[in-house]
Amino acid sequence: MTTTEVTAAPRTADHACPTTRSARPRRYLMAVPKFFAVEYVINPWMDASVPVDAERAVAQWEVLRQTYTRLGHSVELLEPVAGLPDMVYVANGGVIVNGKAVVARFAHPERAAESIAHANWMSRNGFSPVETRYVNEGQGDFLVVGSTILAGHGFRTDRRAHDEVARHLEMPLVPLELIDPRFYHLDTALAVLDDATIAYYPPAFAEHSRAELAARFPDAIQVAAADAYVLGLNVVSDGLNVVLPAAATGFAEQLRQRGFRPVGVDLSELLKGGGSVKCCTLEVYP
Repeated sequence: MTTTEVTAAPRTADHACPTTRSARPRRYLMAVPKFFAVEYVINPWMDASVPVDAERAVAQWEVLRQTYTRLGHSVELLEPVAGLPDMVYVANGGVIVNGKAVVARFAHPERAAESIAHANWMSRNGFSPVETRYVNEGQGDFLVVGSTILAGHGFRTDRRAHDEVARHLEMPLVPLELIDPRFYHLDTALAVLDDATIAYYPPAFAEHSRAELAARFPDAIQVAAADAYVLGLNVVSDGLNVVLPAAATGFAEQLRQRGFRPVGVDLSELLKGGGSVKCCTLEVYP
């Protein structure tokens, strides 16, 4: 199976009458930021000269973990490894859906060893992880919406990896090109809110990808720069509750108007590494 483009049926937006929404229990993988630091610079958010409060990073992460459990979700832990300060951003480690798993092949050598830890976890939990020939950075660039995968490329994931992932997961895939280096992964510029609803920041995408998103998701939430620039789209949603950076107040109001429940958390220390809620959360899809 090669990369497949699917045609979405037109939908009529009805923002005045939000759809009745419901939460679905989810299974998440997380990794405590025991060794978190900004020791190198591989994205525009990182500045090795800015100090990181490691204890505060752990405390903020713990609030996120407890938020998930309070909402009724299952959280499993990936053991952190010394020397891998970005391991807290577990979403980048792979994609697991329909009982199939693809492990990441990282673009930067500083993160390469993370894929070993992810592959070992996948194997211990009944999955047979497949490696790609080309760079793929897991759920950072591969987001499941319904029965389709939205796939980012332009900064990290190699466009050629899309075919490999689509073939192994046996799911149709829609490529989306990112053009602003601040939004280096798809999950920094686009959020999946339920099986048919997304939010995104249009300037992060190439013109042809903006047209693609507008055609497929005419009722999508378009987020303002003020929210995008605090990684406000780096969220985790269970279909009703949307856990998002607390600073993204405008986006939170947009979510309320559409019938979602925004749940703000402060991950300001982890933002120093270029990640937030979604980066810290790998969803294991059934």
